[in-house]
Amino acid sequence: MLSETLKQYRGKDPFTDIYGQNAAKHQILSALLMDRHIILVGAPGIGKTTLAKNIAKLLPEIEVNDCPFHCDPKKPVCPECKAGITKKTKKIKGIERFIRLQGSPDLTVEDVLGDIDPMKALKFGPLAIESFTPGKMFKANQGVLFFDELNRCPEKLQNALLQVLEEGKATIGSYDVDLEANFIFVGTMNPEDFAGTEKLSEVLLDRFDLIFVSHPEDTVIEKKIVQQKGKKLKEVEFPDPVLTTTVDFIQTLRQNENLERVPSVRASLGLYERAQSNAYLRNKKQVDWDDILEAFTSVIAHRIRLKPSLKFMISPKEFLKKEFSKFREKIEKEQSDVP
Repeated sequence: MLSETLKQYRGKDPFTDIYGQNAAKHQILSALLMDRHIILVGAPGIGKTTLAKNIAKLLPEIEVNDCPFHCDPKKPVCPECKAGITKKTKKIKGIERFIRLQGSPDLTVEDVLGDIDPMKALKFGPLAIESFTPGKMFKANQGVLFFDELNRCPEKLQNALLQVLEEGKATIGSYDVDLEANFIFVGTMNPEDFAGTEKLSEVLLDRFDLIFVSHPEDTVIEKKIVQQKGKKLKEVEFPDPVLTTTVDFIQTLRQNENLERVPSVRASLGLYERAQSNAYLRNKKQVDWDDILEAFTSVIAHRIRLKPSLKFMISPKEFLKKEFSKFREKIEKEQSDVP
């Protein structure tokens, strides 16, 4: 479905919605060319969802039945189309075939695969296809099934996915449903030390290619992301040197040996937006360091985790102030040394 479309992007970047991440983009393109299922692995806030949506945008526009499951007129999937009830067709773009599932302990097999509707079962019989209400997996037919935070779903759901990915068939209790839906499975996975994560079984991971997504490679890329994606107050100017130093500091924190968890791009976006609003509320025309420092506590402090050797000696708030003060002194000294 997508592999033929992607062949035209040899030597090019098809994932233009996200800046940088060239190594990850190459791996994604390589996997999708062979119609392989993938899991994007990385910390929150680094563009995994954006990449998944970009994949859907690359899907070609197609003509489908006018039903919720994007049935191919020649190969229908849903009960209505199989029964010939659906008569009209329509054209839909790739992004309209992007179906999202949010991993959580509350997510059930029935949410994903579907279930028997009791009222329909009384009318058509418990084993009739008309009694089956398809879940989101069927709605992703001819599109992308995006399973965000796959490693937050319970083990029972993981086991259900095994059969679907291996055999193309879903079993709901004693009811077998032939899964004819054709989709690209793109999952995401947070690091295992994040709260609420479940360990994915080895047999499930064996069905996927894992692609690791990192933080922005350098300050230039991250600053571009901040300026393009962040909200801007027209009444307040954010001086470029101040923004560069702010993003530089976030990049430096990611290399800090005292941190177990480091801030994501959302931290940079948060500082960018909150510093502007702080300046605006003080009737200032441009952002200064005080506006940025004021935002540290609510924007960054909860996004970092100090190592055990340090966390009982200093709070994240004080740690950030101390590190930023040292960083500013270093930058100012470097600038003063330039002839």
